Amino acid sequence: MLVHGAGQGSWCWVRVRKALQAAGHEVFTPTLTGLCDRSHLMSREVNLSTHIADVVNLIRWEELSDIALCGHSYAGYVISGVADQMPDRIRALVYLDAFVPEDGECVFDLVPPQFAAGLRTSAQTDGDGWKVQPFPASLFHVNTRDVEWIDAKSTPQPLACLEEPLRLTGGLTRIQDAIHVLAKGWSDATFSASHERAKARGWKTRTIDCGHLIMVDCPEETTDLLLEYAASEEIIGRSHR
Repeated sequence: MLVHGAGQGSWCWVRVRKALQAAGHEVFTPTLTGLCDRSHLMSREVNLSTHIADVVNLIRWEELSDIALCGHSYAGYVISGVADQMPDRIRALVYLDAFVPEDGECVFDLVPPQFAAGLRTSAQTDGDGWKVQPFPASLFHVNTRDVEWIDAKSTPQPLACLEEPLRLTGGLTRIQDAIHVLAKGWSDATFSASHERAKARGWKTRTIDCGHLIMVDCPEETTDLLLEYAASEEIIGRSHR
């Protein structure tokens, strides 16, 4: 199961999803509430808990287990919350240039204070007080071929998603197989700090020399990485029945 970052949707995984499906795996790429193809559900009430519930409920209704759960960027918070609630369903966690949060932390706790202040100001001036506009793809050093595509597809993110603290109860620590992948092709100390936090937890770590949107810039490497977490006789989202 592949979970996108802020302002994006299922579409950003299209290359990786097709490659995994071609390799015989069942793949789920949910779009979180209020974003992209679900932007009609956008409201100031949408928050981190909403997005965790999106993924938890998909797992329950599809009766999935033995899941390799991958989250990009903001979705490090989402997959941490999901894994904490249902650790028995998750086999491995992949943090793809993503936040690695602790209990009680919100996204703004893991970014520079001036950056958080800038986003809050932006939400007040051009986001009706509760929306954060999507970042331009060039900021993330996306390859030039895909910049226009990324910018056209991205949508605003509810501010509440970035301000709500994550609540963990210990379930996440039961998952032993986790990896943090750091994109080295752009400079951002935020995710470097999460990479070091992952090392301190004893997780596997890896670096890829590309921009922040690893699944767009390096779909083959992303696919190979995910296949490492799917044993040959298993699938990435197997029925729980």
